[in-house]
Amino acid sequence: MRYLFIFLLAFPLGAFADECPRIISQSPYISKTLDWMGLKECIVGTSRYDTLGLPTTGGVSNPDKAAIDDLMPDIILTSDRTKPETLAAITPKGATAYRLYGFQSMAQIEANMRTIATVVHRPELAGKADEFHKLWIDATKQIQGNGKKVLLISSCSGMPYSFGKNTWLYDLFSHAGFEVVETAERIRHIRPGNEIAEITQLLDTLKPELLFIFQRKLSPQCQMLTPKVPIRIYSFDGANFLYPAPALLDGLQKVRKLNKFL
Repeated sequence: MRYLFIFLLAFPLGAFADECPRIISQSPYISKTLDWMGLKECIVGTSRYDTLGLPTTGGVSNPDKAAIDDLMPDIILTSDRTKPETLAAITPKGATAYRLYGFQSMAQIEANMRTIATVVHRPELAGKADEFHKLWIDATKQIQGNGKKVLLISSCSGMPYSFGKNTWLYDLFSHAGFEVVETAERIRHIRPGNEIAEITQLLDTLKPELLFIFQRKLSPQCQMLTPKVPIRIYSFDGANFLYPAPALLDGLQKVRKLNKFL
């Protein structure tokens, strides 16, 4: 399966073989992937949501063309959430732009690494995808999910959402031996006016044994949850889970520490 979508404006054979290409990363998960691959120093601009302290270039849905032009990139990497026509309109002459995936499965995260290795003309970096695959598979084998029913929630405050089928977290925790109970396809947004308006309502509907919340500390809203069915609640640093990137490896080490409680 191919995960690469390319706008090829100018891509000379052998480009970047001996130097670092100027890369704009239009999403934090892409920046984290570039860092894992040893290409962090090639990043010259990032989205407004990144924390690298570099010039910002808007977001995935509304990239800042003027800021991108000023940075004179060789490569623009964005997610599939950037519309193709938008990407074509903001790509400077002489640059190439690529839409990466990753939000539906762990295999897509690996495919992103192989794509990046190809576009920067560093074929040896494709081995980072194989390394990542081995590490996350080995890590999930060390977690004793044992079929426990789990619900995966982004947070208890703001506009929380739950992860269902065809998401990287559903894939990851299923490999770790859990039964992810969310029945919605991909993401379920939990908010007033929706079918499920509150987290407690979702817990009473799906009846998980475990609730994993991806925020550093349990918020007061989490502590006040009173589902009808007894449930154990655990929180994890969202920075290690909410991006489809190699930071997931750090998150898995934290989940592994729960084995004695599971």
